Amino acid sequence: MGTACCGPAFCALGCGLWPTLAMSRFVSELQSPGKRWLVAGLGNPGLPGTRHSVGLAVLGQLARRLGVAESWVRDSSCAADLVLAPLGDAQLVLLRPRRLMNANGRSVARAAELFGLTAEEVYLVHDELDKPLGKLALKLGGSARGHNGVRSCISCLNSSVSLPFCPALGGDGQCGVPNMPHQSSRAPLDPPQAMPRLRVGIGRPVHPGTVEGHVLGYFSPEEQELLPPLLESATDLLLDHIQNRSQAPSPGP
Repeated sequence: MGTACCGPAFCALGCGLWPTLAMSRFVSELQSPGKRWLVAGLGNPGLPGTRHSVGLAVLGQLARRLGVAESWVRDSSCAADLVLAPLGDAQLVLLRPRRLMNANGRSVARAAELFGLTAEEVYLVHDELDKPLGKLALKLGGSARGHNGVRSCISCLNSSVSLPFCPALGGDGQCGVPNMPHQSSRAPLDPPQAMPRLRVGIGRPVHPGTVEGHVLGYFSPEEQELLPPLLESATDLLLDHIQNRSQAPSPGP
């Protein structure tokens, strides 16, 4: 991987240096990391507190739990904020895309490339209309179920299902991420990989015509009372799942 395509933070990583003391501390603690995982919270930058950005809220709680909430570094090549955190012998890369939801996959795929990760090592955290607020589900793979942020990630990471194109970038089949597998309506996909996804219920409104306003709207005062325990439970579920997978023996050749 040449440094010409890296943002400042990752050029520093390639040289063994980080631009902040906080990052230097993480690097010193992770000289011999075990397994590495990327956890991406999907959402719209600049719109915290909306139902559609609840994945970012979970990621914020995860960063606080891991003690890295004040150590985010912005990387221009990923168009995202990133931070490293140790989890036992494993290493977590937390990612907050700075692109709009429909293009989140470009940021996630670029970070996966920079850290040498496959789709199976990338966790997505996102809102789920078909589950009531307060309900969580962690699944491996599956379709986007109408979620454009998940659709973008599946397309750009070539994961789980066949999609005709990366919707954030039009219909040419290009994800726009250098050296990442992309899809085309004229070419078959490589064998798909199951990407772990934590689905955070936000509930579906009664009237179909109000879905967009519901998703992009802010949680009501009553719903906000449910958020703290929900964010804690989501963090517990993520960490337990990652720790179990980190401790599992690697598959043989």
